[in-house]
Amino acid sequence: MGGAADFTGLAAAFQSHLAAERQYSPLTVASYARDLHTLEVLCNGKPFDALRAADIRVFSARLNQRGLHPRTIARALSAWRGFFAWGCRAGRFSVNPAVGIRAPKAPRTLPKALSVDHAMVLMDNATHNPEDAEDMRDRAMFELLYSSGLRLAEIIGLDSAPESDSLGWVDEAAAEVTVTGKGNKTRTVPVGRQAIAALVAWRKLRVLLEKNDPRPLFLSSRGRRVSASLVRSRLKRWAQRSGVPAHVHPHVLRHSFASHLLQSSGDLRAVQELLGHANISTTQIYTHLDFQQLSRVYDAAHPRARRKESPARKTPR
Repeated sequence: MGGAADFTGLAAAFQSHLAAERQYSPLTVASYARDLHTLEVLCNGKPFDALRAADIRVFSARLNQRGLHPRTIARALSAWRGFFAWGCRAGRFSVNPAVGIRAPKAPRTLPKALSVDHAMVLMDNATHNPEDAEDMRDRAMFELLYSSGLRLAEIIGLDSAPESDSLGWVDEAAAEVTVTGKGNKTRTVPVGRQAIAALVAWRKLRVLLEKNDPRPLFLSSRGRRVSASLVRSRLKRWAQRSGVPAHVHPHVLRHSFASHLLQSSGDLRAVQELLGHANISTTQIYTHLDFQQLSRVYDAAHPRARRKESPARKTPR
């Protein structure tokens, strides 16, 4: 087993399993498909059921030599483990060669957040035409990204109204957005009043871009669901128009949301829930606080933090 036809059939069956039984989102299934294609290329014709741990280690090393980020390699290894585990249960493989294989350690680098001032400039001062549907769509998307800390895929997947299979939608009356994030986990996040106002304004003009697909909340000029590249390019243009001296992309707005909220509240657990992180360690890496802010949180919260004034001691002779 290992030819192109075998791979195509196995990959298709595994992707059907992910979509139907695991109920993974289309974007997640597509990501698995890309990682499986990478595996096929690395195998170079070697049968899949002949692969062992040593082969997977070599494949991981090759991806590292190509300059792929450790997180990208870790994602590929996770996809391969899942593929072989499924194959073992189905009787296609005798062993799972990806078990126990770890990716190179990723450097703990953080994306830069905007300062609060720059975030306000970005949202308030970019020149825009309130009668232009694309401009008002952009304002609504960017306000929502910063207001609720959404991922790029989450904002793209929003529907104009909730359906039985919707990945996300906004309830302006309740000032909430519901999204399906990583791991097919659904969460509901508050939406700020400025974002709500921008969404209401966008909905009034949305009909100008709607053509054959009424479902997506955010539409392109062709009437289709906005793409990731469109959101990135429009945000870059918006930042340039606002005069913000930084490279701004959607993840910067998510990181700014987390950083600004954490700096104001000091509530790491709440930020974890709002971001949709499974582990709080992810939130600790993702967000940052300077030591003075941590000290202020400690002084305000810990019952033994504030010490009583000690009596003046006599100066030794």
